[in-house]
Amino acid sequence: MNRYIITILATFVLGGCVVTPSLYNWNNYNDRSYSFLKNADDASRDGLLTVYESIINNPTGTRNLPPPGVMADYGFFLIQMNEVEKGRILLQKEMATYPESRLFVERILKMLES
Repeated sequence: MNRYIITILATFVLGGCVVTPSLYNWNNYNDRSYSFLKNADDASRDGLLTVYESIINNPTGTRNLPPPGVMADYGFFLIQMNEVEKGRILLQKEMATYPESRLFVERILKMLES
């Protein structure tokens, strides 16, 4: 009886150690976006732009796609920087890659038309 309990416990403990591959690679997005929100200077903005470009142009992870929302976030960021056409293209790519984002992204695009 004790042998079975130990075997079951060992299975759970060792099963928890299995490393599963990530669906998406966020690179250094969390640190760069926090830095930009905290500092809002040119260096932190440029760092965030670099991370966006890296995530979108060189996606890794098991899906080999940019994470959901990143293209929309980057597109909206570009629109705020008056790069409206580049931002619009990224928003449309977000909708094409993740159709479930259509409702949200279309609202942003309607705001641009106003």
